[in-house]
Amino acid sequence: MIGTALAIWSLTPVYNMLLIALDPEEGEIEFAGNIWPSELSLVGFRNAVTQQSRYLWNFWHQFGNSLYIGVATMMLTVLIASLASFAVRRVWLGKGTLLINAALLTYAIPPSLLIIPLYRVMHGYGLLDNLWAVVAAQVAFATPFAALILQQYARLIPLELDEAAHLDGASAVQVYLRIYLPLMTPAIAVVALYAMLLAWNDYVYQFVLLAPRNMTASVMQAHLFTDADAAWNAMMAAAIVYALPPVVLFFALRRHMMTGMTMWGAAG
Repeated sequence: MIGTALAIWSLTPVYNMLLIALDPEEGEIEFAGNIWPSELSLVGFRNAVTQQSRYLWNFWHQFGNSLYIGVATMMLTVLIASLASFAVRRVWLGKGTLLINAALLTYAIPPSLLIIPLYRVMHGYGLLDNLWAVVAAQVAFATPFAALILQQYARLIPLELDEAAHLDGASAVQVYLRIYLPLMTPAIAVVALYAMLLAWNDYVYQFVLLAPRNMTASVMQAHLFTDADAAWNAMMAAAIVYALPPVVLFFALRRHMMTGMTMWGAAG
């Protein structure tokens, strides 16, 4: 019963967003509290896809910027975190565990308090108004927790596999690529989804570090609150389209994630 109540509470805003997107009258009817619109229309989705509504004239370019940041953050986080966990758990890097645990202390500081220092850092390196400035910031936030997850999951992989590979002449790089990464796929799937969502849901760093010409879709969405007569149906339709990549990624990685949870639970 509690789970059902929480599901209804969580899905109600999403349901309302869908109703506004399907409203032919720019979403004005649904603000009156209607549970279901009297007439359904795909005009909002058409205006969003064809970029014919206010604030959506560069929607696909902004969507591409968001996708670029999300994918780059995901790939770099997986690469750095997997290398860090491999060095700690398989190569036995001295003080490696201490370094990973120390990196977790960065979460004690709210990311909003780091925006000014990071702004000055990016300015010093000439990365302002560059998508890689946001990528670098998001990777810095995602990597400590991702490395911790991979480090804990790596305990499930027997060290005898590495020793057998070394006896057959495999180098550390070959062990990492041919043994470690394939066996770590379930945990890597979890880390990849986490990093993608972290970058995808960001607003503050994209707003501060990027100029309007490199605006992302999440920053664009905030502009409708400054318009007294915004095209709400088109904006909500664009928001639904914007939410699709993480959903697709989740379903693509769902099998690996469930495998990892099963193995982790059995080991525990």
